[in-house]
Amino acid sequence: MARKAIIEREKKRKAMVERYAQKRAELKARGDWEALSKLPRNASPTRLHNRDRLDGRPRGYLRDFEMSRLNFRRLALAGKIPGVKKASW
Repeated sequence: MARKAIIEREKKRKAMVERYAQKRAELKARGDWEALSKLPRNASPTRLHNRDRLDGRPRGYLRDFEMSRLNFRRLALAGKIPGVKKASW
């Protein structure tokens, strides 16, 4: 499980990206790269990192389910994810 501080930091980054999204779009449309570079670093969407919603794991993230491969496997085998079943051939 990821540390709580790292999970909280990622939440702050997400909020800042949302706060500056409109301003970033306006500056990009104008081509004002000087003003764009003066925005806070964490206002850039490339600084975001996808994390598991259950425990905050940063690696092995499955976008469709918004969780890591480990939690996906655990919940899928328990039958708690609708429409997912173990493959057998």
